[in-house]
Amino acid sequence: MKIGIAQINTTVGDLRGNESRVVDAYQSLVAQGAACVVFPELVVTGYPPRDLLFKQAFVPDNLDALKRIAAQTGPVPAIVGYVESNPKATGRRFFNAAAVCANGRVQQTARKRLLPTYDVFDEDRYFEPGDAPLTFELNSKTVALTICEDIWTTPAVSDRRLYADAPLDALKERALDLHINVSASPWHTEKTELRQSLISETSKTLNCPTVYVNAIGGNDELIFDGRSLVANSNGELVATLARFKEELRIVDLDNLPANPVKTDVCELQDIEDGLTLGLRDYVHKCGFRKALVGLSGGIDSAVTAALAVNALGAENVTGIALPSAISSDHSKSDAESLAKNLGVEFHMVPIADIVDASENALSNLFAGHGKDVTEENIQARARGLLLMALSNKLGALLLTTGNKSELSVGYCTLYGDMCGGLAVISDLPKVKVFELARHMNRDRVVIPVNTIEKPPSAELRPDQKDEDSLPPYDILDGILKAYVEEGRSTKDIIALGYDSDVVKDIIRKVDLNEYKRKQAAPGLKLTPLAFGVGRRIPIVQKYVS
Repeated sequence: MKIGIAQINTTVGDLRGNESRVVDAYQSLVAQGAACVVFPELVVTGYPPRDLLFKQAFVPDNLDALKRIAAQTGPVPAIVGYVESNPKATGRRFFNAAAVCANGRVQQTARKRLLPTYDVFDEDRYFEPGDAPLTFELNSKTVALTICEDIWTTPAVSDRRLYADAPLDALKERALDLHINVSASPWHTEKTELRQSLISETSKTLNCPTVYVNAIGGNDELIFDGRSLVANSNGELVATLARFKEELRIVDLDNLPANPVKTDVCELQDIEDGLTLGLRDYVHKCGFRKALVGLSGGIDSAVTAALAVNALGAENVTGIALPSAISSDHSKSDAESLAKNLGVEFHMVPIADIVDASENALSNLFAGHGKDVTEENIQARARGLLLMALSNKLGALLLTTGNKSELSVGYCTLYGDMCGGLAVISDLPKVKVFELARHMNRDRVVIPVNTIEKPPSAELRPDQKDEDSLPPYDILDGILKAYVEEGRSTKDIIALGYDSDVVKDIIRKVDLNEYKRKQAAPGLKLTPLAFGVGRRIPIVQKYVS
């Protein structure tokens, strides 16, 4: 039996556009001999639709789109994720559902049992849980259909069960010929091997092949990597689809490969490709074509600009250097060299006069106060002013360039270097920024060697170095991972071998700067816990761990 896997890139809320992509993929895979075509979770609406579901017309419009899709089907079933209305007077108003469409109509519907409400997920806000997994007959074979989280209950996922029951328990006593899971599983750097283990364990538990179809593309902060999988009944992975790309593929379950596929993961290549996809989709799905990057000559803006060129093409990226009176010669020359290496349009706009004018305008009010971080921030905000003006005038989305390490401790300026529409590397720790830069130079020098090798500096005062205010980044990033991502206490982090005073200072800075992160541009999620929608720390709070 040939299963058509439709790993397609949809846009949240683009019901007509998503419908068209579904129909085109269905017709293509049927023409290639598919006996069934499978699409990702909520493919009609895009994932996650969030509070669009509360707009009065949204769910009815999604149902109309599903009817039109079903009307295009023949005897070959299409499994299509959508939002179903809950007809009962109690419970949530909707189901996260998947329709089995054939012969012009919806034949059966599966409803998601387990509704994740952690990290970036908030499905319990919208959906009522289904009662049981769906089984149906396909070419005299018994097929089970589950939706994403319904299989995330095995020990391969966690040693702690989040749910009282597991939908797979209701299936493992059945004599199944095939299990299909439709999914919209966002990617992060630690998830690929976890998913592979999950699908392997699921197939062994059910003693049948599993076809796992995952979403692809960027929607807001989330990046969906695709990597749809097929495992045989022994749990061996025998097919894996493209990473960070759309793909339509036929998998013949009667002629599965004898040997497991290789599933090696290169983390840095995944990060480069994932950020490229997330950036491209964010820019294009928001209606932009061009991007603007402030080039400081430093590593963060260089990596951001290189990713923008990957995503949008050099002809659609403009780099702007904004040197102040204290900017070093190497910062200006490194910015210019980067722009030349990337082939992007480049301009240099000095800000010394603007900074002087600002300080002169405030001189009477500043009288009696010594120079401090205020004057440094005037430089950053002068740059933000000009970059936002250029963004408006050119119709280009301004990309912010701050990394996770700096954003964690507030080593950034509100309404200055934090200005912009997307924080591309805001979930990438500083040490990883350097690793990614070297990786991007693997074939040719894209990022100037001096940019990588020189000590990091914000250059907001003479001879400034990041280590004047922060510990070395390898130490800082280790503390931040323990505190921000793992939630460890001060005592526990010190016990890992870090200096007590350094740990306390870093934790104080993280807690103090929550207000900045709440005003930051949305950032692309790379790690298990990113700043943004998946992290909900109060701004006003007094707890010290």
